[in-house]
Amino acid sequence: MMTQPLSIDRKRAALLVMDFQKLIIDGYATESEPLLSRTATLLEATRDAGIMVIYVVVGFRPGYPEVSERNMTFSAIRTSGRFATDDASIEVHPAVAPRAAETVVTKHRVSAFAGTDLDMILRANSIDTLLLTGIATSGVVLSTLRHAADADYRVFVVGDCCSDSDAEVHRVLLDKIFPRQAVVSEASTIIAGLA
Repeated sequence: MMTQPLSIDRKRAALLVMDFQKLIIDGYATESEPLLSRTATLLEATRDAGIMVIYVVVGFRPGYPEVSERNMTFSAIRTSGRFATDDASIEVHPAVAPRAAETVVTKHRVSAFAGTDLDMILRANSIDTLLLTGIATSGVVLSTLRHAADADYRVFVVGDCCSDSDAEVHRVLLDKIFPRQAVVSEASTIIAGLA
């Protein structure tokens, strides 16, 4: 992971806080309290620096019309009743909750880009640099990173603000896979680069 100070254009950067919902934290995050604390500190620093903050959450309409029975991941959600828009367990955790004016993008697939208006929001605000945080590293972070890199965004993965239920998969992604398409860093390094 990169530990040297980074150069980030605050006007062209956005922090993506992805899937920090109670249900996902409980099911997929490891060491959730330190994770939430680091992410909250990063959030405050990016807000203070004037960087756009965008939340990405999973949610479905009543009856799950967005879910195909052919989708192995989401068809199980359809039968479970989880992630319905009126379910309190899918709210963003209070430690990292969005402020009133911050954008929240609801997704129906793993990637923050698939079927959402995220790309339009980023381009409308002249954003070309993304700071990625999220749960799970092997889910939303991986899928969003791949799409963002293919769409020519400059991508930073804030490794210690990502988590996965499988520690080895998390490590391999951060150490071996993500550096091919992104700068992998830590919250403290990002914050130092904004100071």
